[in-house]
Amino acid sequence: MARAGVTAERLTRAAADLADEIGFHNVTVSALARGFGVKPAALYAHVQDAQDLRIRVGGLALTELADRVGEALAGRAGKDALVAFADAYRDYARQFPGRYAAAQLQLDPETVTAATASPGSAVGAAVSPAVGAAVSAARRHAELTRAILRGYGLSEPDQTDAVRMVNSTLHGYVSLETAGQFRHHPREVELSWARTLDALDTVLRHWPPA
Repeated sequence: MARAGVTAERLTRAAADLADEIGFHNVTVSALARGFGVKPAALYAHVQDAQDLRIRVGGLALTELADRVGEALAGRAGKDALVAFADAYRDYARQFPGRYAAAQLQLDPETVTAATASPGSAVGAAVSPAVGAAVSAARRHAELTRAILRGYGLSEPDQTDAVRMVNSTLHGYVSLETAGQFRHHPREVELSWARTLDALDTVLRHWPPA
């Protein structure tokens, strides 16, 4: 890549592409610098450090995923919405494994709290733009999940329990699938996926009373 025109956005997208090629946890500032034909020190004018770069990639991935999910959910409700959400989630994870891994990056609670503070406050002003963007994208994705569950008539605290169940099921399935854990069984993976969504829909429609 050419040295000219290096920006934080270009670095983030290049790091995301690299994550899909070699794995998110193998992305380093040095590896990214080699792709741009510059010394690692030259990149620190655009990103604070390796953690800042990882957070930027995570924020990009969450934004892309939320965009896909939002488009898939348009005009849908009930099981149709659940299936559209799940399919968009799974397709993204399979197409962009490095980005998907980045979307799972956990920020410490203090950082998240600071990111939600008023930008004009001393706490809010101290948070990097990358953290703020990642937290905002994560909240958008979470709200799309809750919108589906409201369609099933779930309110708190059942809604939070259902969010955790749905997210755990989808993440567990796609993580095992992309790791190759389902390859050696004759049952078609697509059939198991469809039945998994059938089961989720059944549970959500018949949510047990407290």
